[in-house]
Amino acid sequence: MFVPVSSAPTFKDFTLIMPAISVGNVGQLAVDLIISTLNLNTVGYIHTASLIPMIGNNPYATSDETSTELSTNAEVYSLPEIKLAVLQIRSPILQTKYRQFQNLILTWIKTSEFSKAIILSSSHAYQRDDRQLLGTPLRYLLTPAMQSIVGDNLQMMNWKKMEKIAVFPEISNTRQHLYIPGGGITKQLYNVCCSEGIPLAVLLVFCSEGDNMPDAFVLINYLNEWLHLVENACDQSSNWKIPCSWRLLFGSGIPPALF
Repeated sequence: MFVPVSSAPTFKDFTLIMPAISVGNVGQLAVDLIISTLNLNTVGYIHTASLIPMIGNNPYATSDETSTELSTNAEVYSLPEIKLAVLQIRSPILQTKYRQFQNLILTWIKTSEFSKAIILSSSHAYQRDDRQLLGTPLRYLLTPAMQSIVGDNLQMMNWKKMEKIAVFPEISNTRQHLYIPGGGITKQLYNVCCSEGIPLAVLLVFCSEGDNMPDAFVLINYLNEWLHLVENACDQSSNWKIPCSWRLLFGSGIPPALF
């Protein structure tokens, strides 16, 4: 359930961007860059028992005053001037609550009348098939409803659609399916949005666990090619403002008292 922090905002004809809880947390890091760079305002949060409970300090604080503000496990940010809404998810989905969370997101998208939704995700690099080993590590998926909106624009930008792979790769290639290992809820949301007629795009990057900040920049620049959220610079990483919370991405420093 969406709970506004003050007066209920309108999301009619807005674009929704949200992450999948996937390998390397790349989607969440990319969403961090959007919120921090565009200085989005918090307009509400998602109240659900499907996510592990979490609370913390403001991850996008710019002063001592704002650093004491609290953040929760699923917050919604907005920039009405460009009709953009962003959902940031900060904790994993409980193993037995995937379908419940999926239905919650679908209901919210429908009732809010978003014009389209975009999921930022990732997939295990080591589980690519031979075709996916060459060229760009970036892929996209569009539901039929989104395809009718976007048309051939993404193909004209030379984007690569996520390939289907054989169900029994060593036996037969006749039966193929969509396979996104490490993608969390990505595939389930995509499939149900296809059947429900919801305009949804999935943008993902093949990566491995580790320092995934570079992967986040790659993914967000991929999105920016399409939506033009910020102006492109020669050094694309300089387009984005890194939030203060990234300083502790790998924990605090080594205590000097150890030496």
